[in-house]
Amino acid sequence: MKIAEIYFSIQGEGSLIGVPSVFVRTSGCNLRCSWCDTPYTSWQPEGDELSLEEILEQVGAHPARHVVVTGGEPMIAPDIVALTEQLRARSLHITIETAGTVFVPVACDLMSISPKLSNSTPEGRLALQHERLRFQPDILCRLMAAYPYQLKFVVVDSKDLDEIEPMLKRIQADRSRVILMPEGVESEELRERGIWLAEIAKSHGFRFSPRLHVDLWGNRRGV
Repeated sequence: MKIAEIYFSIQGEGSLIGVPSVFVRTSGCNLRCSWCDTPYTSWQPEGDELSLEEILEQVGAHPARHVVVTGGEPMIAPDIVALTEQLRARSLHITIETAGTVFVPVACDLMSISPKLSNSTPEGRLALQHERLRFQPDILCRLMAAYPYQLKFVVVDSKDLDEIEPMLKRIQADRSRVILMPEGVESEELRERGIWLAEIAKSHGFRFSPRLHVDLWGNRRGV
């Protein structure tokens, strides 16, 4: 598998925020989000080809009982099913971070799904493909039925809620599992957006998530 990085940190987003976790970041993605914060796994995929044994050895070198398989888009990674099954055999709690455009029968304790809104669509030649792929309601429904899940939306503008609500209705999502998170890679930018987004979350009955790792260490790799 092509792996961009494996590191030990804390979960910075979502319902398990603050939990010490080992992150396995696969390289390669079927989307091209305009604001992607890991372009080295999507726009210009980097990484090393590691065997399952090498990945598991690096994961096992850390004391965490939680592992987060992320990307890029981990659900398109070769051997993703075998990797998650091996992680489960080691009694690790497994979170998969995915855009929800692909279904494969992974082992997973929390499917962290981040459906992409139109604010993610880039300009230029990749726009049509991204727009066609970014929202797959049938796949989302399969993932939600098969696994414990959270739905994490990256919000740029308050008008994004006009898009989120119809999406939730179409896939009949549990609103208590919906998390709103401000887009941004700078602490000040996240704080400014977070102030008004937290109020929106309160008024709609959604959860709010900061990007704790950015607040603590800035937008850099390996944290």
